[in-house]
Amino acid sequence: MARIAGVDLPKNKRGEIGLTYIFGIGPATARYILDKNSIDRSKKVNEWNDEDLNAIRTTINDEFKVEGALRSEVQMSIKRLLDIACYRGLRHRKGLPLRGQRTKTNSRTRKGKRKTVAGKKKAPKK
Repeated sequence: MARIAGVDLPKNKRGEIGLTYIFGIGPATARYILDKNSIDRSKKVNEWNDEDLNAIRTTINDEFKVEGALRSEVQMSIKRLLDIACYRGLRHRKGLPLRGQRTKTNSRTRKGKRKTVAGKKKAPKK
């Protein structure tokens, strides 16, 4: 079982895909790490030997911020936006999209489940 940065990598996936299970490492970064350590991209995680694992670990520790450190940095950035009360901070606070997306329709992921509002009643005729 390959364990890097506190994450158990899936055994039967290619190394390129397996590394993306670590928060902060995407496909391009995974390719860079494997190429730098001259490990075949198509080699499965369970085929890596101890030398390969140690080389990958050292590369990740030296060059990238991943998992807990990265999560805390992202949270601190969001907290800073909330504290200075900028536009993006206000959007975070209200739970709305930040980057100019429309909100009349769509944006259900950010806004949550629909809250139905009853229609206005017409005044009775006299």
